[in-house]
Amino acid sequence: MNRFLSVLEKYDIKYKDTLKRGELTTLQLNMGNLCNQSCRHCHVDASRRGKNVMSKKIVDDTIKFLSQNKIKMLDITGGAPELNPYFDYFIMQSCPFVDELIVRSNLTVFFEPGKEYLPGFFSKYKIHLACSLPCYREENVDSQRGKGVFKKSIEALKMLNALGYAKVDGLRLDLVYNPLVACLPPQQERLEKEYRLNLEKGYGISFNRLFTITNVPIRRFKNQLDSTGEYDSYVELLKDNFNPDTVGNLMCKNFLSVGYDGRLYDCDFNQALGWALKDEKGNILTIENVSAESFSEREIMVGEHCLSCTAGSGSSCQGALTETNDTHESVKEYYGRILKAKRDLKTSACCTGDSLPQHLRKIVKNIDEEITSKFYGCGLAIPAVLEGCRILDLGCGSGRDVYIASRLIGEDGFVIGVDMTDEQLAVALKHRESQMKRFGFSRSNVEFKKGYIENLKEIGIEDESQDVVISNCVINLSPDKEAVFREIFRVLKQGGELCFSDVFSDRRIPAHLKADPVLYGECLAGALYIEDFRRLLLKLGCPDYRVVSKAKIALNDLEIEKRIGGIEFYSMTIRVFKLADLEDRCEDYGQMAIYQGTISEHPHKFILDDHHIFIKGKPVAVCGNTSSMLSKTRLAGHFKVRGNPTTHYGLFVCSPVLIKDNTASDGCC
Repeated sequence: MNRFLSVLEKYDIKYKDTLKRGELTTLQLNMGNLCNQSCRHCHVDASRRGKNVMSKKIVDDTIKFLSQNKIKMLDITGGAPELNPYFDYFIMQSCPFVDELIVRSNLTVFFEPGKEYLPGFFSKYKIHLACSLPCYREENVDSQRGKGVFKKSIEALKMLNALGYAKVDGLRLDLVYNPLVACLPPQQERLEKEYRLNLEKGYGISFNRLFTITNVPIRRFKNQLDSTGEYDSYVELLKDNFNPDTVGNLMCKNFLSVGYDGRLYDCDFNQALGWALKDEKGNILTIENVSAESFSEREIMVGEHCLSCTAGSGSSCQGALTETNDTHESVKEYYGRILKAKRDLKTSACCTGDSLPQHLRKIVKNIDEEITSKFYGCGLAIPAVLEGCRILDLGCGSGRDVYIASRLIGEDGFVIGVDMTDEQLAVALKHRESQMKRFGFSRSNVEFKKGYIENLKEIGIEDESQDVVISNCVINLSPDKEAVFREIFRVLKQGGELCFSDVFSDRRIPAHLKADPVLYGECLAGALYIEDFRRLLLKLGCPDYRVVSKAKIALNDLEIEKRIGGIEFYSMTIRVFKLADLEDRCEDYGQMAIYQGTISEHPHKFILDDHHIFIKGKPVAVCGNTSSMLSKTRLAGHFKVRGNPTTHYGLFVCSPVLIKDNTASDGCC
């Protein structure tokens, strides 16, 4: 049994009952494998040397079929179909018989000798164009499709826009994305937004929709996978991400593929494998002698490659089959149903973390084991001086940090935990009353709310209502991090603090890795590049943040290390104060700060960040920003700050004293 059938069986999907043909609505014509490009992923081995070219007889047979059978959509593909000598003739003869005619173009064919007329020709016949553009970055497109392809593609898209494509009704221009490497496509809607932003901003280009298509491990792409030893791991990736919701929308149910020689297939991929349809006597069916009705209720021929169409959001010629692989839904699935405890994590990214100090270890010992076993974090996001505070925990999960904070703030304070995952919240809520009794409280000082950290207003968190916001390895999982930080600054009081631990990267994460639900769920693919984090805070009006600790993450999983490439990840704990007078550089005003040793759990020294260790009673020179952090926040009662920002002495020289990037954290797993 191939791996696709085994997955269907696992999900109790009956192949013979489910994968049957319905009404034929789409006819796809593969005009051959002649092409002016030679792409790495091509499943029909198209190139300039392609010899499989559809003849005029097959073209005429297809036109006759269209005239005799009501087909809604004609989809023309096959290498660069425009290079077929009968392409124009076929377009003109077919248009009257179909509601919609799609041509799949690689765009650069417009620049082939004698093909300059194509944009105008397409516009005249109102052809729906689906054009290949596997990225909005030149280096990525050229690495997959050949040097110079990106620039030509951009020029072609500008020409189409000038003719009205994507701007007027009846001239539809869609783009097609497929991954550069052996991975799933990103979530279609999210990637479409990235394309729009980059193509409009960089080149003034408009388009209607973006289709994401999964690379199918057959022919040329399979050869590439075999050469790198990735075939089995790629098929396992597809298998692990099987989505049963895609099965009902598979294109092969209402789709028929016509090969260059007139033979018929369930889909374009079966055609590439030579799996032609046959009649009851075993004779190969061709477009010359069939009717649309004759395909109804036929079983669809399936193989291991069918996993490509059913993984993640699914894949078809029209892009994703379902949007259920939305980032929020993917994270809910991972943390709500896949992970049962910390031991189920594949890497240590979500559970590295600093060892808890003694006073917090005592509290954790008094927290129910179910809460701690199902809590995922990558650091220590509990700052000092919390008594009586109002605290908000973003992505509280099973509630461990909520209950730690609950104990620290006392009955006069209040903690709200926010999470979107039902299973995690159920654990947190289950123990609320028993935890209050364990702490000796007469009433509960915690509340749990189901919601999204990108929209705290929706769940009733008011403006400037919180003294402290904490979060432990959750913000990286958000698909809209700017919205998260904007909400944090909205709900924090003036002088309030954000203290969070999270996973950061040494470079930007490529889009294809962000689409991998395992890498995302493991807190890797959503990691923020630290410089983009700095720019984001600056954009939101916060020019200074402080790193408390930083440790390199050891992935401890060879397969994930292979998939993630050379990107390095760090567990970092960061504190950010909401103060109006912060500057974007440390400035010297001749100020000094003295820690008075009055924080009970820190009697001898207090660590503000990796630059500043304050020994009790010892004067320490501080910059203007640090002075504000110590004198205009809840820390004010524990420090004496001398001097004021009336005389300026230039830049204040700071250097980290604690940070050690070269030591990897093995984590708690």
